[in-house]
Amino acid sequence: MKIIDGWLSDVEKHCSPHFDQREQNEISLLVIHNISLPAGNFGGSYITDLFMGCLDAKADKSFAEIYQLRVSAHCLIRRDGQIVQYVPFEQRAWHAGVSNYLGREKCNDFSIGIELEGCDDIPYTDAQYQQLVIVTQLLQQQYPAIMNNIVGHNDIAPERKTDPGEAFDWQRYLGQVTITL
Repeated sequence: MKIIDGWLSDVEKHCSPHFDQREQNEISLLVIHNISLPAGNFGGSYITDLFMGCLDAKADKSFAEIYQLRVSAHCLIRRDGQIVQYVPFEQRAWHAGVSNYLGREKCNDFSIGIELEGCDDIPYTDAQYQQLVIVTQLLQQQYPAIMNNIVGHNDIAPERKTDPGEAFDWQRYLGQVTITL
């Protein structure tokens, strides 16, 4: 796998309409999220449908509150390790919302967002950790400023968000991502 023109090679791609140009050029933050639709359910097309702006409000009662959201992430890593990319890394995906990192607001401007298919309290899979480490190492090579700036959504929006949650093993993940440039 490589990064070519902001896209990962050899992954499924869907071009989300929910992105725009970055206001700040340097990418210096990686944000780890989780998502499952409906909550606690894995598999299916609902996450992609949400990020593509075509989630069916009638498919689940919980979708009535979210089907019109204009959100995206750069990538999703499914439970089986499959990676789906929605927005090229050079563009601003709409994943962080109201956020602040070390006094800098609007984290979407300078961050990359990776969603893990999961929930705060359900352990992530070995395949997800493997793929997340690989993608992180590629991103660190391409955007060295993120080397020491990897956080959870809860770290940049602590009053609104809890993901990736207590089930995410930060020690396991961070212990594997350090690379030599």
